[in-house]
Amino acid sequence: MKTKLLSFWRMVRRLSGDDAYEQYLKHYAETHASIEDNPEALPPLLSREDFFKQWQDGKWTGVKRCC
Repeated sequence: MKTKLLSFWRMVRRLSGDDAYEQYLKHYAETHASIEDNPEALPPLLSREDFFKQWQDGKWTGVKRCC
């Protein structure tokens, strides 16, 4: 029962975007770990606050409708 609840909770967090920063950190580690031989090529790792500001700006800035 506990594993089903945890699985459900992970799904709710994923759908709501609550785990977006954790997913960003995971993506950053997986994608940019291969660039370690050239540290200048690495994009800066965003703080939690900067990540959510950029995420919200991208989500709500500009026209978001068809007409």
